[in-house]
Amino acid sequence: MTFTISKSKLKAKMLVVFRHLESSGEELIVTYHGRPVLKIIPIKRKTSAAEMFGGIQGRVTYLEDINRPTTEELEEA
Repeated sequence: MTFTISKSKLKAKMLVVFRHLESSGEELIVTYHGRPVLKIIPIKRKTSAAEMFGGIQGRVTYLEDINRPTTEELEEA
């Protein structure tokens, strides 16, 4: 989600606005006389594979050899 704020309001409330952006992940458009001049985007932390798939670790069952070529790969060879 994106929200908009004027330069003068941002100057007065910068710390509060930045804390909000950090916690919400929202983007901010800064305006000057109603015209957009800046876009502030929070940096997103990368998620490790362990964090992303940790909940299903040990719960996946392979019914066949996942390293065996598929039919399409065999036909191409």
